[in-house]
Amino acid sequence: MANEKKVIVAMSGGVDSSVAACLLKNQGYFCHGVTLKLYDEKDDDNSQKACCTDEDIEDARKVASSLGMPYDVYDFKADFKGEVIDRFVKGYLNGETPNPCIDCNRYIKFSQILKAADKFDAKYISTGHYACIEYDKSSGRYLLKKGKYDLKDQSYVLYSLSQEKLSRLLLPVGELKKEDVRLIAEEYGFINSAKPDSQDICFVKNGDYVSFIENYCGKKFPEGNFVERSGKIIARHKGIIGYTVGQRKGLGIASTEPYFVLEKNVERNEVIIGRAEEQYQKTILVDDVNWIAFEKLTSPIKTAVKIRYRHKEVPATVSQFDENRILVEFDEPQRAPAKGQAAVFYDGEYVVGGGKIL
Repeated sequence: MANEKKVIVAMSGGVDSSVAACLLKNQGYFCHGVTLKLYDEKDDDNSQKACCTDEDIEDARKVASSLGMPYDVYDFKADFKGEVIDRFVKGYLNGETPNPCIDCNRYIKFSQILKAADKFDAKYISTGHYACIEYDKSSGRYLLKKGKYDLKDQSYVLYSLSQEKLSRLLLPVGELKKEDVRLIAEEYGFINSAKPDSQDICFVKNGDYVSFIENYCGKKFPEGNFVERSGKIIARHKGIIGYTVGQRKGLGIASTEPYFVLEKNVERNEVIIGRAEEQYQKTILVDDVNWIAFEKLTSPIKTAVKIRYRHKEVPATVSQFDENRILVEFDEPQRAPAKGQAAVFYDGEYVVGGGKIL
């Protein structure tokens, strides 16, 4: 039987997971730190701080040592390549705008940390995410809530967590402000107390995902046409993967009114562009849905929907479209929902569920 006071702490080398471990230790838990080595950053000179570096591992090791915690590093680079990088590249090749951090949480991090917990007979796992978990006696379900301070809330990237994972997950920093987390790290003398937050995608150098995909696939993507919805050719683009839905800057089109990317037709190698008002959509379809507040959707519900991580939630009606897909009807049309991004549904502070935009 799992030890009720033992917790496996996923340590990224950042300040948030370090303070999560510290808080749990102070609450009487026996903490065991684990870092998943997901990507080899050798010869990578990211100008913005990414995660998964050797420096991060060393920082996590030092924090664990200062807290008297056992600490292990596990190599999951092969799994990460298959479940995250390959999905990322395939998504772009299919005209999507994928979110690899969500895929990493869904297919790698939490599953592997749970396996470590089972290996060490620990009941709980923990991360440094800014979100909260609550048990609802009336439904018998574990609920995911926003972090207490909206500026750092990370509930959006956790929408795919199953009931099993939520039932075993502790999120000690979810009720704190970032500045309070840094103060705790300073108080304990953690080496990473002033370390910048991770930026961008850990495996994409300097945010240049076009070069990454071209190198990964071993080919250059050919030029094609910018076209309006009518089919009228406006200009030439420099390769279809270099454009994202909603993009305005960098199109290189001389025009009195700005054009925006509306969608991409991979088969025809066309980037469909239009004016600002053409970006807005009243409905979207979502699949691969994970419900948190209930087991399945039985009738339409009013909810708030976030279609990007930094997007403000907006009111909508969510209903079952067919066996696998959910229809989201916004009260007001929304700008540039992008295929491949996540749509996450909220009821106040609570995450109802979420899925992938089709």
